[in-house]
Amino acid sequence: MQKSTFNILFYVKRNAVKANGKMPIMGRITVNGEAVQFGAKTEVNPKIWDTKSGKAVGKTQEVIDVNGILESIKATMTKIYHDLQEQETTVTPERIKNIFFGVEIRQQMFLEHFQRHNDDVERLIGISKSKATYQKYEVTRKHLADFIKEKYNLSDISFKEINHLFLTDFEVYLLTSCGCNPNTTAKFMQFFKRIVIIAKNNGWIKADPFANYKIRLKKVDRGYLTQEEVEAIMAKKFSTKRLEQVRDIFVFSCFCGLAYIDVKKLRKENIRTSFDGNLWIMGKREKTDVTFSIPLLDIPKKILEKYEGALPDNRILPVPSNQKMNAYLKEIGDLCEINKEISFHMGRHSFSSLITLEGGVPIETVSKMLGHSDIKTTQIYARVTPKKLFEDMDKYIEASKDLKLVL
Repeated sequence: MQKSTFNILFYVKRNAVKANGKMPIMGRITVNGEAVQFGAKTEVNPKIWDTKSGKAVGKTQEVIDVNGILESIKATMTKIYHDLQEQETTVTPERIKNIFFGVEIRQQMFLEHFQRHNDDVERLIGISKSKATYQKYEVTRKHLADFIKEKYNLSDISFKEINHLFLTDFEVYLLTSCGCNPNTTAKFMQFFKRIVIIAKNNGWIKADPFANYKIRLKKVDRGYLTQEEVEAIMAKKFSTKRLEQVRDIFVFSCFCGLAYIDVKKLRKENIRTSFDGNLWIMGKREKTDVTFSIPLLDIPKKILEKYEGALPDNRILPVPSNQKMNAYLKEIGDLCEINKEISFHMGRHSFSSLITLEGGVPIETVSKMLGHSDIKTTQIYARVTPKKLFEDMDKYIEASKDLKLVL
């Protein structure tokens, strides 16, 4: 950003002599050769005014009072100038004057309000927001702060400076400088857009910069394990306790469909006897705060019995960090000769595809069991596996045998 020139000069208005012989003091703000005048709302005896220095001279009380007022005006306007220069792309003498006299309210700053929003989200963790949601907002804000610094050499920017070009430039920045993939970039743009919507709802901006900008999320075929692959992991004998425990926790997820954080949070009180007299896993998802109810099948039940009474704080499974969990699962995949990049979340997808949908459980029921807030999310998990396709085609072929065609 090119450095601008700034100056404030005071002078007396000699053609407006008051009845007491004093003259009003005027000021002139100059930025990059552009100037604007203003009244300093004070007056001075012309006999003590020095035109060259633009201030009163002498040791009288009047000199001290007049110069004190002028120094205060200059200091305040200089601060306004530096604030605008640091935080906005456009600095004019008219804006400095208007802000000083209260004609223009200082622009609503983007990152300042983004931080305030994130502080509110952080306070709501465990109430109506999840830690994961807060972290996503924070990462988005940090990327935007880095982008604004790199692109404009500013520490913040006003909402009014955000336009379509800003959005496309930020998108390119995420894809290149940050190395984000298209879907991760789209997610960051979604969190960014939510802050802009808040600004529009509060009247800080009139036009929505996202109006002609389309956020594109590509459909991704999320991996899952076949029944044979799950059974291979279940049947494998492991030489180390850590791999055995990770295997147990992963198989538990394959048969209950819970995400990592929800498995980690499970306690004894989440295992309850339902109306049917059987044990169910019940709770609320960390991510969406939506309740889930999942029948406790024999295999996950045996896994829980294996660790019963061996863990502190009413925990029911020895869940390590997500990073360690995924690293050990890759090792397990190699040992079981499964040619897939296994992650913990794959267990959730395997549950929805194999244990439920392939078994004929309606998608609405699967959605409730998974704790999804929208059935569209469940449809992302749902897929027709080759086995399911052949089974359904066999049913169709069998049913078509009874059809009669009159030729």
